[in-house]
Amino acid sequence: MDDRIAVAEHAARAAGALLLERFGDRGALHVSSKSTETDLVSDADHAAERCIRAILAEHAPEDGILGEEGDDVASRSGRLWIVDPLDGTVNFLFGIPHWCVSVACDDEVGVIYDPLRDELFAGARGRPTTLDAVPLAGGTPDRLATALVATGFGYDAAQRGAQGELAAALLPRCRDIRRAGSAALDLAWAAAGRVDAFYEHGVQRWDYAAGVVLCAGAGLEVRPLAARGLLPAGIVAAPPVIADELSALVDAAPVSPG
Repeated sequence: MDDRIAVAEHAARAAGALLLERFGDRGALHVSSKSTETDLVSDADHAAERCIRAILAEHAPEDGILGEEGDDVASRSGRLWIVDPLDGTVNFLFGIPHWCVSVACDDEVGVIYDPLRDELFAGARGRPTTLDAVPLAGGTPDRLATALVATGFGYDAAQRGAQGELAAALLPRCRDIRRAGSAALDLAWAAAGRVDAFYEHGVQRWDYAAGVVLCAGAGLEVRPLAARGLLPAGIVAAPPVIADELSALVDAAPVSPG
């Protein structure tokens, strides 16, 4: 497992260095849209994923790859890498300093790298999560009412409306809500106790694969959220003391039926 952690860290740092060179120069980037006109991708995303894939091809040539911006690679070893080369593309393009690189191997190894702060979050199944090699523990709210909760919204306008309704139902029940624009980095911050919990409907596997490993290693519970109405399936990560209440609320609060 140590070799996979080392490869993930190497890949995340290399992609992060490449992205740093391009951050703040939106005019030099080619930008296009994917699922909707607000779902953006740039040649920086693609370059970062190519960088990660090249490192994986060198160090784990038999392994499969699931990446946000490239074709799937079938696994010959039984292992699968899940890659988000730039989580928080909109932030990146607008010059907002909250984005990251996420690299995971199956549900066993997770690395999230924040190039702007030079912070590397790393974890593995059965091991403590670390930030720059220092062990982390999640937040310690005594109840949901004192918890700072992070979330995110999707690219589809109707889905965002339903997510807004859910956030409105949660807001008076918790300390406050943060929406920073990178699910992967939100999960890393939950592992670090910078927010107490995170939930979001509609996240993709590359958004959360590494973050789930980090949260579990920091003592948080990670649970699935069922799809309902306009809300796709999702996840919630929270300290055990509030996990039941938060999960029940976001799974049951009334939202538009779609």
